[in-house]
Amino acid sequence: MDEVEIHDGVIQVDVSIVSQHLGLEPFEVQRLMREGKLTSRFERGVDEDDGRYRLTFFHGGRRLRLIIDETGQILRQSLVDFGTAA
Repeated sequence: MDEVEIHDGVIQVDVSIVSQHLGLEPFEVQRLMREGKLTSRFERGVDEDDGRYRLTFFHGGRRLRLIIDETGQILRQSLVDFGTAA
């Protein structure tokens, strides 16, 4: 699998991207998603961002954001670690 694939409007992200950036083992990602401990958000660009998508993954105090084009190429990525609440 390429890093990000888009087929018929369905976006699939290689688990290694998410696990690596969020500090997880690849096998943990699906389980954490089922448990609601790793969540995601998908946004489609409009106007000047038409043809782009923003994929955001949240786990603990970390947020991974990927900006991709309509071919699935990653244009930008960012990771923010908000730390833990005291």
